[in-house]
Amino acid sequence: MLKALARVDLLILDDWGPEKLNDDQRRDLLEIVEDRYERRSTIVASQIPVDRWYGIISNPTIADAILDRLVHNAYRIELSGVSLRKQLSSAAASSSN
Repeated sequence: MLKALARVDLLILDDWGPEKLNDDQRRDLLEIVEDRYERRSTIVASQIPVDRWYGIISNPTIADAILDRLVHNAYRIELSGVSLRKQLSSAAASSSN
C-alpha cells in the first residue's frame, strides 16, 4: 500500500494530526513523504499549527525528516476566522425558524 501511495499524483492528508503517531505510523509517514519528495504533490490539511506537528510525530529525529520533506518548497495557506460549517449551520437554523 505504501508503494501505491507513493505513486499517486496527488495525495491529500485531510484532518491530519488530531492524535499522536505511534512508531509504525511515524515510519510509514516518513516512507511515504520520502518516496514522494520532489516527485509528486501532497496536500496536508490540519487544524493543528505546523509548529505543533513535532509533538504529534513525537520523535524529534523523524519529525525533522518528515517536516523537512513536507515543508521544503511548500506553499502554505493558513486560514483564520470563523468556521464555514458554523456559519452554514447558523444560517440553516435561522432559516428554519
